[in-house]
Amino acid sequence: QVQLAESVGDSVQPGGSLRLSCTSSGVAVDDTDMGWYRQSPGNECVLVSTISSDGSTYYAVSVKGRFTIYQDNAKNTVYLQMNRMKPDDSGVYYCAAATGGVGSPLQARVYNYWGQGTQVTVSS
Repeated sequence: QVQLAESVGDSVQPGGSLRLSCTSSGVAVDDTDMGWYRQSPGNECVLVSTISSDGSTYYAVSVKGRFTIYQDNAKNTVYLQMNRMKPDDSGVYYCAAATGGVGSPLQARVYNYWGQGTQVTVSS
């Protein structure tokens, strides 16, 4: 059984940094397309970033240049490093894994396992 365990979120001030982690059990992150989504109140869940099994990455326009996704295969963990954070970055962040091996990692329907979500708040 696949389980994704996310780190506890936090509150940070605008301009600050935070790193989220997602540790996988039951599937190797380097064999799987992994993604981070964000859900904020009143808004739909949006794709923030992905890292594919071939190592390629994707970033939403709103976070490009500020966020970095990477993985530590020895720890079977995917990280999302968030820098120069803005209030619009606030929300519940979900880690997701696509183990089916079919379809684009940019599409939510390919992700069949999700973490429990972790709250991130950016506020002064």
